[in-house]
Amino acid sequence: MFDGLSQRLGSVFDALTKRGSLKEDDVRAAMREVRIALLEADVALSVVKDFIEKATEKAIGEQVTRSVTPGQMVIKIVHDCMVDMLTGDDEADAQLNLRSTPPVPFLMVGLQGSGKTTTTAKIARHLQTKEKKRVLMASLDVYRPAAMEQLAALGQQANVITLPIVVGQKPVDIAKRAMDEGRKGGFDVVVLDTAGRTTIDQVLMDEVTQIRDAVSPVETLLVADAMTGQDAVATATAFQEKVGITGIALTRVDGDSRGGAALSMRAVTGVPIKVMGVGEKTDAMEGFHADRIAGRILGMGDVVSLVEKAAETVDEEEAERLAKRMMQGQFDLNDLLSQLRQLQKMGDMKGLLGMLPGMGKMAKQIKDAEVNPKAIKRQEGILLSMTPGERRQPALIKASRKKRIAAGSGMSVQDVNRLLKQHQQMGTVMKQMKKKGLAGMFSGGMPGAGLGGGLPGGMPQGIPFRGR
Repeated sequence: MFDGLSQRLGSVFDALTKRGSLKEDDVRAAMREVRIALLEADVALSVVKDFIEKATEKAIGEQVTRSVTPGQMVIKIVHDCMVDMLTGDDEADAQLNLRSTPPVPFLMVGLQGSGKTTTTAKIARHLQTKEKKRVLMASLDVYRPAAMEQLAALGQQANVITLPIVVGQKPVDIAKRAMDEGRKGGFDVVVLDTAGRTTIDQVLMDEVTQIRDAVSPVETLLVADAMTGQDAVATATAFQEKVGITGIALTRVDGDSRGGAALSMRAVTGVPIKVMGVGEKTDAMEGFHADRIAGRILGMGDVVSLVEKAAETVDEEEAERLAKRMMQGQFDLNDLLSQLRQLQKMGDMKGLLGMLPGMGKMAKQIKDAEVNPKAIKRQEGILLSMTPGERRQPALIKASRKKRIAAGSGMSVQDVNRLLKQHQQMGTVMKQMKKKGLAGMFSGGMPGAGLGGGLPGGMPQGIPFRGR
């Protein structure tokens, strides 16, 4: 979501860090460029004005002008100001509030099409798996066709209990029944998915207000679509004024929106962004951490989130087995298949690469490398079209076998050759590691390590998808 802003700011700061010293005029000129970048990213004008004033005041101080690395000092100041803008007065407010007598009511509000029902399931799954809470979901949307059935289906996918549907019941009555069932059933949290409208109107606000008064929610979360830009900020402001919200759940953060809505919402509404949807599946949700988001925007990466995601999804025993074989210089096609499956568990590869420091500047190379889930699936298809013996001994795969594997996977012989070559390159790296240690990998260049022949760390590059 922040790719465009990150690239623009990156070019501004690159120019700063190349200078040995900075004058006040240099800093002010850079801040003007930062201002333009934020406005182009759709950040609210009032937020940009306040941000630039604070950052400029700190950046033209004596600490920067006398610093050994003034450019780096300016970047740090911009980073700290961005964290302040995203955090607000109390960072603890950014956590989902469970500090109340069970069952704790969560009220999900927002416009139709913002991803409210899916976000309801994501939050319920998060509370159940990460917070170890017993969660009940209930749909109060009696207007949209199959809305209740949709939440029930998502509940099955996420393994979260949903309130049984009673046809003809009013939203307020459903909410009361859900809370009653929550108390009787020993649930810790009840998540209520309210109905939405295409636009904000008095009927919508009146209904949400009645539900709020009936259940007294601990959390009233507005689900806002990041793709709608400043319209999302206007929606958040309206709900805050008429209903009162405690936090924002930002959806479609993995899309190509300009990111300004996310940067504006905290400052404009005064309530924190608590969670972000980063994909379609019920486990594709992250907590909102201001320092990590600021780091991603400024090209510093987000290694903490990357490590957390790896710890949650990667099979530790399998990872240790692979690491041991790699250090021994052994890496057959079964190991490659296992590695690909581990990568798929971690989610979108472009998103993962974006968490690495400095990768924001390589956005074009990453795009050209065709890093996408479909490419990995195609590679997996080629590997699964091989026999176990062929995966153990790639040398067995000659011309006739390549034709059979290509036909079985729906790919071409050239695609099979490309995968085998990449595996061979990775094997060369493993042998260098065994023979010379880590330092040996980089002596004379690392085969397949660049984006032209493979991704960093020896991960195979995507196979082009030519019209299939």
